Amino acid sequence: MLGGKGLGAADQAADGNFCFMLLRAFVSLSDFAAAELLLFAGIWFFIGALDDLALDLVWIVQWLRARGRGHARRLTVAAACPSQAAQGPPRHAVFVPAWDEADVIGDMVAHCLGRWQGDDYRLYVGGYANDPATKSAALRGARGDQRLRIVPLDIAGPTSKADCLNRIWHAMQQDETAHGFRYRSIVLHDAEDVVHPAELLLYDKLLADHAFVQIPVHPLVDPAAPLISGHYADEFAEAHARGMPVRSHMGVALPCAGVGCAFDRATLQSLADASGDGSPFATDSLTEDYELGIRIHEAGGRGCFVRAYDDRGDMVATRAYFPGDLSASVRQKTRWMIGIALSGWDRTGWGSGVADIWMRARDRRSALAAVVLVAGYLGLVLWLLVGIGAAFGLHQPAPLDPAFRALLIVNGAMLAWRLAIRAWCTGWHYGWRQACWSLPRALVSNIIAVMAARKALAAYAASLQGGAVHWDKTRHHIPPAPDPAADARPTTALVTGGNG
Repeated sequence: MLGGKGLGAADQAADGNFCFMLLRAFVSLSDFAAAELLLFAGIWFFIGALDDLALDLVWIVQWLRARGRGHARRLTVAAACPSQAAQGPPRHAVFVPAWDEADVIGDMVAHCLGRWQGDDYRLYVGGYANDPATKSAALRGARGDQRLRIVPLDIAGPTSKADCLNRIWHAMQQDETAHGFRYRSIVLHDAEDVVHPAELLLYDKLLADHAFVQIPVHPLVDPAAPLISGHYADEFAEAHARGMPVRSHMGVALPCAGVGCAFDRATLQSLADASGDGSPFATDSLTEDYELGIRIHEAGGRGCFVRAYDDRGDMVATRAYFPGDLSASVRQKTRWMIGIALSGWDRTGWGSGVADIWMRARDRRSALAAVVLVAGYLGLVLWLLVGIGAAFGLHQPAPLDPAFRALLIVNGAMLAWRLAIRAWCTGWHYGWRQACWSLPRALVSNIIAVMAARKALAAYAASLQGGAVHWDKTRHHIPPAPDPAADARPTTALVTGGNG
């Protein structure tokens, strides 16, 4: 009996030693993997940080030059309410492609008709044959207003957003032929947008010298989902306070956001004539709006990104709630990544100049950035495990190489700078509370980007096999429309001149 007990204890000791050896081997392997992953992520993060820093420097130089000129290029446009303008045919055709938007389209229509006074525009809402609820909701929001034009599509939806826009385009052409006039501009909006009263006045001013005009997009932060919905506010605030103005001043191709933008009628007609089927929007693209701005630039058209303000100091921008649900946000980011970062390689090329190549490379780096993020986060987790193992005496990590240590320090400093820039941009648009929220939301943004990259790569691989492009629906909500008379007053716009 005693001998049996002694043998069992020896077996237990041997098993314990074997487990200890396995743990030591695992921690040692983790140390090696962590070093390799962090080195890979560190190098690529450094390259991306240099790219961002270069854009920051251009942005700061442009800002200092504007300050030195005393804002000489900023123009003040005092315009009467459109209802007081000279009578004539409508100048703006506002396209709103809609699929399964009964929850929001009524309020959106009411916002537009209430805020845009006068008779110088028509609101075209496209609705599919199998979606009568959306068309009915739009009619209820119009309250009998004749400026709404429902475009009943004779096909079942959804097809694609570009296909819906093309069908609205052809319906608009039929109206022009029937009534003997041509619109001055085509304006794009989505079914959840809240428009600004001075928006059409801005387009009237700027389309005389530009092929298309893009105003800022201001995502509304949903109090019920401040992290997920709020990360859109951070990203758009940084892009539209820093990235788009730099691109506009450099004269490179400007991507169109698909909302809050207007196009010269003749410009879209030239694209339609060149398409072969008389349609200006690319139906085989998931991001037809992004590509449209690039196509206009390549055809010789001049785009303009503009920040303008009304007489209350409110920025003229398109406001909308973006997805506050994780899965919906991932789906939306997946579509953007496929259309811009993956399909863009063969659909839109690289442009003709150094600045154009630089900006398009920035647009397409999101897929690589997601890989770098995965490597970096995994390396940090493994490094933490190694630290725990070292505390328990399982492994003694080798001292960090001085060059690697310097790389980590520099990247840490650049990360702090990047977070500070994003917080400043968010704070400028939304206030200091949202600026503070932007710090934890940076992590949320990275997580969503990684999840979207995985889906985008799989979907893009499937599309290469001939998969069809579908309208990837996300649910929206919109602030209730106010009394239609609430915004019926003259507005004054301060227009950033040139390519502001």
